[in-house]
Amino acid sequence: MCLQSTFELTLVLDSNKFTKLFDRVYNTLEYVDEHKYADYTLVPKGITVLYRDSQYKKKIKLHINPCQLLDSDKPNPEKMVRKLEKRVSIYFNHKYQLDDFDLTGLALVTDIDVHDRANVVSYMKVLQRIGKVKGFSPSRDYWPGGDIGIYLDGNSNTINFMLYDLESFLRERASEASYNAEDKKAMTKKCEGLLRAEVRLTKPKAIHTYTNESLASAQIADLADKQKEIFLDTFMRIVPFGNFYKKDKAEEIIRNKVPDMTIRRRMLRLVELIPDKKSLLLAQKALNYRRIDEVMDEFRSIEISPITISKRHDIKKLENLYKFM
Repeated sequence: MCLQSTFELTLVLDSNKFTKLFDRVYNTLEYVDEHKYADYTLVPKGITVLYRDSQYKKKIKLHINPCQLLDSDKPNPEKMVRKLEKRVSIYFNHKYQLDDFDLTGLALVTDIDVHDRANVVSYMKVLQRIGKVKGFSPSRDYWPGGDIGIYLDGNSNTINFMLYDLESFLRERASEASYNAEDKKAMTKKCEGLLRAEVRLTKPKAIHTYTNESLASAQIADLADKQKEIFLDTFMRIVPFGNFYKKDKAEEIIRNKVPDMTIRRRMLRLVELIPDKKSLLLAQKALNYRRIDEVMDEFRSIEISPITISKRHDIKKLENLYKFM
């Protein structure tokens, strides 16, 4: 699995200190939206600097792209931190250092190649049947292409999850921008057959779930080492492991492969409940079985998903999504 990451760092300043920095780089800034300006001069080096000139809080944010920073897609946390410390210090004329910032966010992204457009549509149809997920609620934010994806916000863990059809997502985004027809076609063509999955830690609370370090430099190095673990921790809570089948085929496999009569009966009941409740979580609650983890473990062991393919869907089987990762 190839993950792309982006770190977000934040520095809050008083009005006088912020104004001095803002005025120094004003000629290089581009207006983004209300009270927000961006300095893109370091983007080739993996750093985007954002200035938030609001009335109450003056903030500077750094968005760090490790691949651009290192000019490589091979992870090297120690080298990354050394380069980042040097470039941050130079940019701020040595008045502010990396550890003056707080690490406030981390985005982890991977593209899952399911080979063709038809498979993308099929996976999105079946995955949207997951419905409600324990610990997450549907996002209140607007996302281009929001009807062809899964967008969830953590109820208390400040973690966001997204899984969507990348081609459709970019096509809708391109339609809102001033791209010509050829650029739009080229942009979407290279995304055929791709599902994009994102896990975002959006506040320090989520950051501290995965690291005990207190300084930004140490946190970045620690999280860079753990990024696969962090991504899968959320992904596996939401996307069931196993092949997807029609309901009757899933029931046949369960009857043939699960010897424990009690667990087998609960699995069959769960498969029946999910389409009725339109949610894996609500179906688990309706099952009213305290050892639900054992039931889910058994689904994983025989490599079938409790989420089944709709009767209206022509396809009979979809491979375990984890195999593509």
